[in-house]
Order: sequence, then structure tokens, then C-alpha cells
Amino acid sequence: MMHDESPPIALPRWRAPLGERSDHYLDSLQHAGARVLYLEPNPEVDARRELAGMGGLVLSGGIDVDPQLYGQERHPETHWHHPFRDRYELALLEEALRRDLPVLGICRGHQLLNVFMGGKLVQHIAGDGHRAELEPPRRSAWHEVTLATGSRLAGILGEGRIRVNSRHHQGVAPEMVADGLRPAALSPDGLVEAMEGERQRWVVGVQWHPERPEMAETMAPLFAAFVRACWQSR
Repeated sequence: MMHDESPPIALPRWRAPLGERSDHYLDSLQHAGARVLYLEPNPEVDARRELAGMGGLVLSGGIDVDPQLYGQERHPETHWHHPFRDRYELALLEEALRRDLPVLGICRGHQLLNVFMGGKLVQHIAGDGHRAELEPPRRSAWHEVTLATGSRLAGILGEGRIRVNSRHHQGVAPEMVADGLRPAALSPDGLVEAMEGERQRWVVGVQWHPERPEMAETMAPLFAAFVRACWQSR
């Protein structure tokens, strides 16, 4: 049920080539009872104004994060990045964390959260185990992740292993996790597939795509938990 008096959840809307389809994110959040407000990014970044009255922030998937932001030279396989998107979302993230708003980072959002907190990224993962098919319809790869015992995510989705979709070529290795974040899920090849904030009320990043229709049933509890946290931020 949607709560008309609940604060809206901010979702920056990026169009190709800077981002991907936003309707999946919108559908998943609304199904969990959220009021969603699309943010239309503009070069005059004023994060306090953008997040005024918001109950939470979603950072969605999309293009690669600029490796200069985490002190690395560009890998030959690192894809196109865009300084405006990086700058805009980092400003939003800083303001959301300052206000202790709930944050859900998905794929690129998961990676950006780690970079913002001082961590680094694996710029290119060898093999195809994490990437979608190159040719249309670009179906997702699939693999299991093991949820960390006692983590917030395990409390939401259940202890043990779950099967997740995968559409990324970059990731976070355990030694790259920023201070203030803790791993919440690992892939079979040892990448950190989910992280949680240690100092904030509710901050979760997931490397997979919980918003896509093929994950709707499995990931409904994640969106529900996030939306509940946003209601409590009133």
C-alpha cells in the first residue's frame, strides 16, 4: 500500500547513453509502497535542494565510474564515463549520508558508494561470468551469492545462498572495500556483491539488479525493507 504522507524517494533519471531504463526501478519501488520522485539532473548541482523533503535515495545502474576518482589510470576495457553523472550523484550521496537518509545503491550505485567512501574498483573482470550477453536481447548472466551471516541483507533475504542476475564488468574485491562499509554478500569468485554501511541507519549496495522483472519475487523484501526505512525518516 502506498503511503500518501510518506516522504518521496529520490531517483535520478538518466537517459541513454548515461543511464538505463528507469521504469524497472520505479515499478519495484512503487510495488513496495513508495512514492518516487524522479530527479532531472542538471549541471547546477544543489544536493540540499534536490533532496529537501526526501525520505531516501536510490542510485541506479549505468556507465562506469571515472577511475581517476579512486586513484587509478583507465584500464583499456573501462567503458565510457561522464564527469557530470559522477559529480551529480556523488553530491547527492554526500548529502544523503550527511542527513542519514536511507540509501540503496544498485550495480553502478553499489560501486559509487564504495568509491565515495574511499574504496576502489576492479576495472574489468576477466571472463563472462558476470556480464550480460553482448548481443540483443542481452540476457543477464546468473550466479549464486553467499549472504554474510548476521548481515542486514541476510536478515531481509534469509541466511545462506541466493541466485542473482548479473550485468556488470566491474566490481569490488574484498581488499578494496572502503572503511565504514562491510561486505554483505560474496560471489563464488570472491567479489563483494553487496555492502552495508556500518555507521549509517540504512545504507545497502548490491551489485546485481534487483529491480529487473526476473528478480521481482526474490527481491521484493529488499525493496520493502528500504521503503520502510524511508518511511521512518519522516
